Amino acid sequence: MICGSLRTGSTNEAALRTAAAVAPGGVTTTLFDRLSELPHFNPDDDREPLHPTVAELRQGIGAADALLFCTPEYAGTLPGTLKNLLDWTIGGGEVNGTPAGWVNSSVAPTGAAGAYATLRSVLGYAGADLVEAACAHIPVPRDALGPDGLITESALRTEIAGVLTALSDHVAGKRTHQD
Repeated sequence: MICGSLRTGSTNEAALRTAAAVAPGGVTTTLFDRLSELPHFNPDDDREPLHPTVAELRQGIGAADALLFCTPEYAGTLPGTLKNLLDWTIGGGEVNGTPAGWVNSSVAPTGAAGAYATLRSVLGYAGADLVEAACAHIPVPRDALGPDGLITESALRTEIAGVLTALSDHVAGKRTHQD
């Protein structure tokens, strides 16, 4: 799981942490929490030895059965830090063919449409297997968070679990077709 927000107490991170808490049986989640430690992408640095955080990111994505994103929108698009992360994934090719989805937690009137259009574009360019059933706009107001930083509202938790189920079902379907 990859969060595009660096903000402490972010509803985007809360959505992903809640996803981990409500994950269906058999689904294991890992939150990449080193976004702020990634160096600025420079193609000249996209070679061995990779920066340790870039190596960790690529290893994690390469080992993942699927990716789940949640990001805010800044200036009508993805935050620069998330775009930087995505730039680091192009050269390694780890995203290529990997099922991906997202939870759009925005409560803004535009629903962070620009960020998610850009995310769709970049994931498509990277060759991700975009799972439409796992791409959901689930607005998360700040007052839906409990003291532990997780979403407390059961309807929202159910919708988030549904996104993980859609990803899991898609991965299972791909495995069945490969066998």
